[in-house]
Amino acid sequence: MRGLFITFEGPDGSGKTTVCSEVFAKLKEDGYDVIHTREPGGIEIAEKIRKIILDPSNTDMDERTEALLYAASRRQHLVKKVLPALKEGKIVVCERFVDSSLAYQGYGRKIGFEEVLKINEFAIEGLFPDLTIYLDVDEKTGLKRIESRSFKDRLDLEDLEFHHLVHEGYEKVLEVFKDRIKVVDAARPLDEVIEKAYEIIKEKIDDQR
Repeated sequence: MRGLFITFEGPDGSGKTTVCSEVFAKLKEDGYDVIHTREPGGIEIAEKIRKIILDPSNTDMDERTEALLYAASRRQHLVKKVLPALKEGKIVVCERFVDSSLAYQGYGRKIGFEEVLKINEFAIEGLFPDLTIYLDVDEKTGLKRIESRSFKDRLDLEDLEFHHLVHEGYEKVLEVFKDRIKVVDAARPLDEVIEKAYEIIKEKIDDQR
């Protein structure tokens, strides 16, 4: 039986890494065959591409170059890690996927939603997530949360206007892919956010049985 592909999405400061890690731990504790991965990255080549994309010194990177690098990283990660795990019947829990590119490059970089979707459709060959948890938080709250980070990547350092556009991009993503995306209010206490996300995922697992 094919596994289940679950992604976590949301703007910077929404708590994706923490929530995704905690949900992964709870699934593992409950006996599920599950792996936790991230984008960009997850495997050696994709992690190298990640360093290039997020390096704060790469300020002159062209917007389309950025979008193509994300798609290239995504392709390698998908083929070498996600697809093999799904074929083995595992649950794959992943921080970010195509929706991030649509929001960040399609809207944030103003390349265009459809243009970025086409690049990524080529990269993923139709494999969209079975379920996406969208951690919703406004851009001001998100940026406030990341102020204390010791390292800020190239996207963290973008201005409020960029992050506002990213939030608009996610609104478009929610509209287009409403059937697979479940929204969780990430402004709520962390333990409540984790519990809600886990509840949604458990329901999806039970439905698939």
